[in-house]
Amino acid sequence: MADIEETGIITKTDGTVAKVLVQKRGSCEGCAASGVCESSEQGMEIEALNAVQAQIGQKVRVSIKPQTYLKGAILVYGMPTSVFIAGVIIGKNIGESYFKQINSDIVSIVLGFAGFIISFLMIKAWSKKAETKIEYKPVIEEILQ
Repeated sequence: MADIEETGIITKTDGTVAKVLVQKRGSCEGCAASGVCESSEQGMEIEALNAVQAQIGQKVRVSIKPQTYLKGAILVYGMPTSVFIAGVIIGKNIGESYFKQINSDIVSIVLGFAGFIISFLMIKAWSKKAETKIEYKPVIEEILQ
């Protein structure tokens, strides 16, 4: 499976990492995570390992392993959805068994959304930790002319 590649321009360097401004694509417009990216009119800025010692202003090719991208997508989209569905099912059962005076659908929705919110908080904590791990970072592969 081939790496996912982008081209961009170095905007900042800091030791072994660099900030790269890459162009937004059409798929960015409908992305649910678009508010998370550091983006502007010029594009979005990503942090990548600067393996080729590129300097500010140089055009570079950045790659990311597809399994890293897929793992992130599953985590960001799949986990909250799964936790929400599990919370709704568990809430329905708990509501019918223990809260007979309250409509079980209300307990179901409350537990589903509570799980949904907690899963996002867990993802945010994981992503802060993952930002420090080298295997999750994009890599600058070459300087383009």
